[in-house]
Amino acid sequence: MAQTKSASASGRKPAAKSASKTASKEFTGKNTPEFGKEDDLHAYREMLLIRRFEEKAGQLYGMGFIGGFCHLYIGQEAVVVGMQMAQQEGDQVITAYRDHGHMLACGMSPRGVMAELTGRRGGLSKGKGGSMHMFSKEKHFYGGHGIVGAQVSLGTGLAFANAYRNNDSVSVAYFGDGAANQGQVYESFNMAALWKLPIIYIVENNRYAMGTSTARATAQSNYSMRGVGFGIPGIQVDGMDVRAVKAAADEALAHCRSGKGPIILEMLTYRYRGHSMSDPAKYRSKEEVQKMRSEQDPIEQVRNRLLEKGWASEDELKAIDKDIRDIVTDSADFAQNDPEPDASELYTDILL
Repeated sequence: MAQTKSASASGRKPAAKSASKTASKEFTGKNTPEFGKEDDLHAYREMLLIRRFEEKAGQLYGMGFIGGFCHLYIGQEAVVVGMQMAQQEGDQVITAYRDHGHMLACGMSPRGVMAELTGRRGGLSKGKGGSMHMFSKEKHFYGGHGIVGAQVSLGTGLAFANAYRNNDSVSVAYFGDGAANQGQVYESFNMAALWKLPIIYIVENNRYAMGTSTARATAQSNYSMRGVGFGIPGIQVDGMDVRAVKAAADEALAHCRSGKGPIILEMLTYRYRGHSMSDPAKYRSKEEVQKMRSEQDPIEQVRNRLLEKGWASEDELKAIDKDIRDIVTDSADFAQNDPEPDASELYTDILL
């Protein structure tokens, strides 16, 4: 792939020149840095937790325990895990409605997330928010958001607060390839570039938005270049390789903390399930999905490295899987048996 470079915004040549140097590489293929044993084991465990959790959430949805919308993150686990491995305490995360994986990667309780999905009292929003509306100030997670693209402007506001407070924190705003065409995204880019706000805009390009291929719906499908008109640099990343994500995150976070302003990371990833649980995904072939699973699965890549390098045995990896399954089973049991919120909760947490 060609290297991604930023263009100078009118009247801002010095800033654009500096930005282009920062974003002159892609993290795909042969330039992907290696992980050590501890990083690979950590990534394996974190991604496996998200995968098993989402599989269980899909089962509970099919059984009628989860109602409304439910968007699964299966296949995209390397993106949020790689980013979290690079972030420091205080960095904020905000995302759209495919958010369960982000919550778990931020360290939010599997019990709390699952109980919120089933609308129970022990949920992270007291059972009143559901899949798309969970929040944790303690974990610096500022929500999944159901309005397409809304989180991008809110994430820009978080970055403005960081700049105002001069606190060295970076806002990380995730959105999909479909949301990348929303007008408020570009209003946010403009503001962030003007004020050099410390924000990483992450486009999780899973190729199909709600159900239309990017090839059919997008004039500029290289989303890392979407900030060119504002002088915002962009990097295209192999979002199926957690090492590539971590390397790009390190560079992007350093860029933001050094006062150079915003940066865009396009994560080339893939969701194995439909847009939501109600989507049969007939717009792509089963062979395409199977090919991605067999050749580029983010968890299998790490698993194979661990075995090939002798960093873990089959039995050790099975033990990790069992531990993860136990955690997920516990969260599902809790989410099915915890009481529903009292009717009086309808009148709490309302701001006027």
